[in-house]
Amino acid sequence: MNTASTSPVTGSTARADALLSAFAGAGYQQAAPAILQPAEPFLDLSGEDIRKGLYLTTDPNGEDLCLRPDLTIPVARDYLASAHAGRLGNFCYLGPVFRFRGGKPSEFMQAGVESFGRSDRAAADAEMMALALEATSSFGIRDLDIRSGDAALFMALIDALKLAPVWRRRLIKCFNRKTSITAEVENLTQGAGQSDYEGVLAALAGSDRKAALALVTDLMSIAGTENVGGRTTAEIADRFLEQSTLKGGTLARETLTLIERYLTIAGEPDEALAQLRNLTADAGINVNAALDEFENRIGFMAARGIDTGRIAFSASFGRGLDYYTGFEFEIRRINNGGEPLAGGGRYDDLLTRLGSASPIPAVGFSVWIDALTKAGDAA
Repeated sequence: MNTASTSPVTGSTARADALLSAFAGAGYQQAAPAILQPAEPFLDLSGEDIRKGLYLTTDPNGEDLCLRPDLTIPVARDYLASAHAGRLGNFCYLGPVFRFRGGKPSEFMQAGVESFGRSDRAAADAEMMALALEATSSFGIRDLDIRSGDAALFMALIDALKLAPVWRRRLIKCFNRKTSITAEVENLTQGAGQSDYEGVLAALAGSDRKAALALVTDLMSIAGTENVGGRTTAEIADRFLEQSTLKGGTLARETLTLIERYLTIAGEPDEALAQLRNLTADAGINVNAALDEFENRIGFMAARGIDTGRIAFSASFGRGLDYYTGFEFEIRRINNGGEPLAGGGRYDDLLTRLGSASPIPAVGFSVWIDALTKAGDAA
């Protein structure tokens, strides 16, 4: 009997532990958030895929709880609750997360890093990509499909078009979904059709978000419920307010055409940058700050030895998580259309939405140990 042989499980654990040590060696302190978490942040701030996959329960006091489906929000919550909140904080983690995937219950290991409070955003973004690529390399994976996008560029475009706040929220929600962005945007030209809630929509005509939230809160209180289908009162109010505004008219055709042209831009980062500068110059809109940040990020990636020509940038790329505000990326094995090996990005608004009194820059990424192990074994 060969006692030196290593089982797949043992080998995977050893490589995961080595990965965590590598993150620590890069200056990241290990975090260990509780497995049981308040459900509200995930219901309010995560993407639809995570919301649908939550394991939910209720404690004796009536608070909705869940098994953590991801580690970004738990690490951020612990950071805000610590004495170091608001200061530079770099954390790494390794542990199980729980959610339904593919209609089946699943527990799987996730590792990653989160960085809070760094003002050098472009350099921090590049560091996330570099560490994620090092993580895949540590599992012996070389043939990679690297995809990236930038939510900040899309937001800058929408802001430059000076759209009404409700239209801005609707378009950004469309962008954050992983389904066809162009099809979603095109649907806006049709306006809002007949609704089962015409009375509510009429009452909200001309209202702001505060008034909409108050009305929906009253209606749900009368109905004796706090959420519907896992959606919070705030989400329902936003949806009603959007429908009310959409009934008032559609976006101008030239606005939609410009957005659709933007969403078709793709290629290597340097090529995409040139296309973006040409598009915005032709349209006479100023998004130079966002484009300069994009260009700086490319430079910092190259300085870290990343071959940016391997990165496939797409203006329509998004990871399906509502809290991303800038750079986003996913890494997969080439010719493997399954789950990503790694993914992450910038989420500068998340800590404010979790209760921080002032904005705190934040960026991070996660890797999926089971996917890395499977891809590494097949390499």
